Amino acid sequence: LIDCVLVTHAHIDHIGKLPLLYKKGFEGKIIATKATCSLMDIMLRDSAHIQESEAEWKNRKAKRSGDFLYTPMYTVEDAENLTKLCVGVDYGVLVDAIPGVRVRYTDMGHVLGSAALSLEIKENGVTKTIVFSGDVGNVNRPLIRDPQKLSKADYAVIESTYADRTHKPGEDNIKKLAGIIQRTLDRGGNVVIPSFAVGRTQEILYYIRHIKSCGMVSGHDGFPVYLDSPLAVEATEIFMKCDISYFDEEASELISHGINPVDFDGLHIAVTSEESKAINFDSTPKVIISSSGMCEAGRIRHHLKHNLWREDSTVLFVGYQAEGTLGRIIHDGAEKIRIFGEEIAVNCEVATLAGVSGHADKDGLIDWLCGFDEKPEMVFVNHGEDTVCTKFAECLSREYGFNAEAPYSGASYDLITGKPIEITFGVRVKKNVRKPSDYDLL
Repeated sequence: LIDCVLVTHAHIDHIGKLPLLYKKGFEGKIIATKATCSLMDIMLRDSAHIQESEAEWKNRKAKRSGDFLYTPMYTVEDAENLTKLCVGVDYGVLVDAIPGVRVRYTDMGHVLGSAALSLEIKENGVTKTIVFSGDVGNVNRPLIRDPQKLSKADYAVIESTYADRTHKPGEDNIKKLAGIIQRTLDRGGNVVIPSFAVGRTQEILYYIRHIKSCGMVSGHDGFPVYLDSPLAVEATEIFMKCDISYFDEEASELISHGINPVDFDGLHIAVTSEESKAINFDSTPKVIISSSGMCEAGRIRHHLKHNLWREDSTVLFVGYQAEGTLGRIIHDGAEKIRIFGEEIAVNCEVATLAGVSGHADKDGLIDWLCGFDEKPEMVFVNHGEDTVCTKFAECLSREYGFNAEAPYSGASYDLITGKPIEITFGVRVKKNVRKPSDYDLL
């Protein structure tokens, strides 16, 4: 029954189940920005490849034990067929989605290609504009632009991920990263950086290019940096193929002068498993950037195995570590962890580069919402903890004069009259969090 899917940005949590639509017979179109379409292509193929590899491994065991065979949610072929349905659009262009609905994408500065959706919907002779913020990005981040504001919305739907906090003033991340690299290389160790393949990896490369060009690390001229993640390599290539309009002023200035803002002398790319393995048999002190960002899977586990026990090395976290993940366990001071069934002592330095959050805080959300020429008839707050949604809606109403609601799932409104049809009440769902003591990477 679905004719069209609108995608705000390429994050595997949001797009990971789209290939299931294809398996169920979806033949419509998927509209997203051109950068998002490119990122979706590599991310879905990577996700499908992981699932196929896991299925192959599990089925070898299942055949020996006589258990049922495991079927991946979707295959690489499913992902490739799904992405053929993608329609890439430019920011600011009004596009026909389905009869009676037109959509315009506006840069939200969250990740490359992220966007707010402005829907012009016509029904019974009445046209209303509904703006969905998607994830609102933070300001003053490297490479990509700050969130762009819109002028008109009859209704706005805004996220509230960090609507209960204000980000602390950012530290000088480049200076701090240079210091970490300096003291680690001076000890003769490696800097191991678990990093998300899309977004954070490119920011770290941007920082290191600046560190090298300014000579901020002394005594280790041309120190090697290894990017060990096929997905991150593809994502970085997509960054550099994008139109210059996607980037902030500083990155655009570099590009206009023929300087690649995420490339530099000493950068080595590891694509094959053999190239990845060779990194840990080279004794030269180095920087290793590898995924996954929370150490849950991927090649980073091998680099941790070879470096956690070394007092001269550093493991540097550059993103949020969710509770129960291996990254969080190391971050919180575990003395020993298990990787591939082997107990590894944590003797290395463990550091954190707090960085700038990818999400706008409360002030950023309010600033973006106040950018409309006139207040929307109603603001719906979503995408946050239920108490945060409710308090943020109350704040918008009480302090800023918005007509704001934080509806539960199932609530419905008549957007022609602006009247609620049905108001629902929710019950908090308790999330199951895996205990660190139960964690063992096999």
